[in-house]
Amino acid sequence: TDLSEKGGDKLCTLTSTIFARGDGGFGGPREGAPAPHKLPEREPDMSVDAETKPDQALLYRLSGDRNPLHSDPEFAKAVGFPKPILHGLCTYGTCCRAIISGALDYDPTQITGFDVRFSAPVFPGDTVTVDIWKEKGLISFRARVKERDAVVINNGKCTLKG
Repeated sequence: TDLSEKGGDKLCTLTSTIFARGDGGFGGPREGAPAPHKLPEREPDMSVDAETKPDQALLYRLSGDRNPLHSDPEFAKAVGFPKPILHGLCTYGTCCRAIISGALDYDPTQITGFDVRFSAPVFPGDTVTVDIWKEKGLISFRARVKERDAVVINNGKCTLKG
């Protein structure tokens, strides 16, 4: 979609992509998913709690994601959720911030990569607990919702400089 000023000057082109869960059938042979990052087989070095606000999905819409899955209770129910869910990118950012504050002394410049596997939704108002394992050159992590004891991000890997 092209957006233009009243005078006709083009301002920008907007492109939108919708991910439809479970639809598949995009064509071509199915390729296997890459192996997930393996978490250490020991207790986490630390855990950081990150509270989300009940209206966080509505505030996060300011980023431009207007998907009704995050704001409309009836739409959320129609696609299989009990209520609107938090944006995946917001959950991703919540985990990144927990790692920056808990393990990196508030220094985001140490991060060179951030990979996650979403495994369950986060609902606005949930408390996300990020379990952190510090290793040489990386931080492994898992996020779970405290209220439901549900793992919402698994096999997370935060790659660090040098």
